[in-house]
Amino acid sequence: MLVLLPPSEGKAASGRGTPLKTGSLSLPGLTAAREAVLGELVELCAGDEEKAREVLGLSEGLRGEVAKNTELLTAGARPAGEIYTGVLYDALDLASLDAAAKRRAARSLLVFSGLWGAVRVTDRIPSYRCSMGVRLPGLGALGAHWRTPMAEVLPEAAGNGLVLDLRSAAYAAAWKPKGEVAPRTATVRVLHAPTRKVVSHFNKATKGRIVRSLLASGTAPEGPAELVEALRDLGYEVEAEAPAKGGRPWSLDVLVHEVH
Repeated sequence: MLVLLPPSEGKAASGRGTPLKTGSLSLPGLTAAREAVLGELVELCAGDEEKAREVLGLSEGLRGEVAKNTELLTAGARPAGEIYTGVLYDALDLASLDAAAKRRAARSLLVFSGLWGAVRVTDRIPSYRCSMGVRLPGLGALGAHWRTPMAEVLPEAAGNGLVLDLRSAAYAAAWKPKGEVAPRTATVRVLHAPTRKVVSHFNKATKGRIVRSLLASGTAPEGPAELVEALRDLGYEVEAEAPAKGGRPWSLDVLVHEVH
């Protein structure tokens, strides 16, 4: 099983470890694309601060994020699973998983990123600020920048098993499962059952709990249909829609009655 996650806007401090080594990150086929974004981002943030803040879409209160980006090549690096914070990652709570579940997380979780493309939770990265919606002056829109290298690398990473896609729309645009990967992919929405609406906070929290439940239980569904049964066995209320045409992902709705 491969689980595709969005990153978090909020991130923990970089720490005091060894600085980033792009060649040591997982999915080495993305290295050149990563270095292109990294180089331009550092150069942008080391120049005109106001321009950098505008390009990155940062408010006045987040001005310090520009300075943080100037230090990406020298800042300490930590496992991505420790860098990403926020609602989904708080609910997932990787640090409290037992050893077997942590090993499953290292194998199966892939976090998408405007800067790194995608990383595993064990990859060591510095704290940064650069969303997939950014358009860098030289490279252009990052979603478009990542599509070609992702299309070359991600099918192999997906292997022959289930792909559970929990990404938000901006990150999903960087790679869309196609070909033989698509029919074994399941996308998930979390809906407030009484209103049938997506509410951001508990959407993220529930997705974090779903991933934690799968990792902690050791459940390894082989495809979308098996995933539906596994989630129901774990206590989730799931509505599933198989694709009307072959070669497309499944759509799953997880219904939540209490907002928390």
